[in-house]
Amino acid sequence: MAGSKFSYVRNFELPDPLLPDTYIVFRLDGHSFHRFSDVHGFVKPNDKRALELMDQAALKLMEEYRDIVLAFGESDEYSFLLRRSASLYNRRETKIVTTLTSFFTSSYVFMWHKYFPDTPLQYPPSFDGRIVLYPREQHIRDYFSWRQADTHINNLYNTVFWALVQQGGLTTTDAHGTLRGTVSKQKHEILFTRFQINYNEVDERYRKGSVIVREEVRPTSSRASIDAVTGENAEESTVPDRLQPKKKKSKDKAPTQMTLLHCDIIKDDFWIARPEILAG
Repeated sequence: MAGSKFSYVRNFELPDPLLPDTYIVFRLDGHSFHRFSDVHGFVKPNDKRALELMDQAALKLMEEYRDIVLAFGESDEYSFLLRRSASLYNRRETKIVTTLTSFFTSSYVFMWHKYFPDTPLQYPPSFDGRIVLYPREQHIRDYFSWRQADTHINNLYNTVFWALVQQGGLTTTDAHGTLRGTVSKQKHEILFTRFQINYNEVDERYRKGSVIVREEVRPTSSRASIDAVTGENAEESTVPDRLQPKKKKSKDKAPTQMTLLHCDIIKDDFWIARPEILAG
């Protein structure tokens, strides 16, 4: 960029690098989504279409940014874990937050018609984003456990609340009053005794949220690929060397795929089965 007498204003731009060798958790939340969901007629207590749209926007974000190794979503919120060695945008906080937030938001709008074909957008949705750094693996596990526990608490309350309103005929004020001071066991009892709803049989998507993991795709052997094309055994193959697939260099990144799950991430099993998430 050519210099000019005005370029001194760049001196007011302060660097904002994130601490190196720490896990980056990027979380975004829908802005004023209570109003947005009401205007667009979201089903209560859970709208599967809206949740699937959030999942797809998160998948698009992970496809675009390979440093994201794990994501967890509930309602109008999504959290993304970037590997601790990530050097995305030289770890500039504002650059990461603004770019990832805008990409997610644009993906949400771009795919809206697929999930709400009969509901035109009345106004554009917006999301806010933030970054929190964590130095230890246990912090990451506790963070995502916190978000999933929050999912359960919120969904249990909302499930009972809307049952009281939609099936019990209560006003929203009376429903809040009925639930004030109740504990989890009492909420389960209200659902089962009044509405014959076993909360443990509610879809896991609603009870546990959405988990997206990045997993390596196991490549098939080069010889097996050739045999599949030629129909020959490995010992009998006459494919010229110049036509043999080139061996993958060790420094090349293995191909990955995103897997969407609705599972428990608080217990050890999830993390033991996927040590690469926290490997850095």
